[in-house]
Amino acid sequence: MKKILVFIYTILIGINCLAQDSLKIKSDADSAYLKNDYATAIQIYENLLQQGESAEIYYNLGNSYYKSGDIARAILNYERALLLKPGNEDIQTNLEIVRSKTVDKIDVAAPEIFFISWIKSLINSIGINAWARWGIIFFILLIASLYFFIFSKQTKMKKIGFIGSIVCFLFVVCTNMFAAYQKKTLTNRNTAIIISPSVTIRSTPNENGTSLFILHEGSKVIIKDNSMKNWKEITIEDGKVGWIPSSDIEMI
Repeated sequence: MKKILVFIYTILIGINCLAQDSLKIKSDADSAYLKNDYATAIQIYENLLQQGESAEIYYNLGNSYYKSGDIARAILNYERALLLKPGNEDIQTNLEIVRSKTVDKIDVAAPEIFFISWIKSLINSIGINAWARWGIIFFILLIASLYFFIFSKQTKMKKIGFIGSIVCFLFVVCTNMFAAYQKKTLTNRNTAIIISPSVTIRSTPNENGTSLFILHEGSKVIIKDNSMKNWKEITIEDGKVGWIPSSDIEMI
């Protein structure tokens, strides 16, 4: 038993040391950013992300790339931060500012129905962990409502328990669906950012393909066909489709 406790204690100490090291490294990156040493800040933030994704690190990295003049990678990291914290206003604001500086102004071919846009806005108002917590809260309230409905001897309390259980059940279903949607979005990433200054989109996956249109750095594309290593079939918001070299984009 003592050996197990010592082992657990050692692991906890190790985890704490790693956390302290990460905080120290992040502090160094923040300090470099404040000193306008953006190259150093970028390098440190990139190294930190190798330990795991973090919305805060992506956001700081996006700020560093923006200050250094790399619009494409600023947008890329703001987009990644927004995936992890979809309701964060600071990230959204900075992303819109940087997007306004891109060359390509792409119109949406078929705007979403208002109801669908509203639902997506609701889902993205908070992150996956927050929806999971709300799901747990409503599940507990569901159990409490069922208790009053089943065991209460007062008709009024039974009615309250019955109505409450229906409402809580609906909220449990919705919060779990919202969390599942966000998890799917995080897991199955199919969007990318153009990182080259400009790139020609072609009709076929080779340099001999017909030139269809040109995109510039910072533009967002959707990957339609990810089966090839060197080329990706993409589509943009106005409905145009074509092939692009894999080296000219980076997945969000």
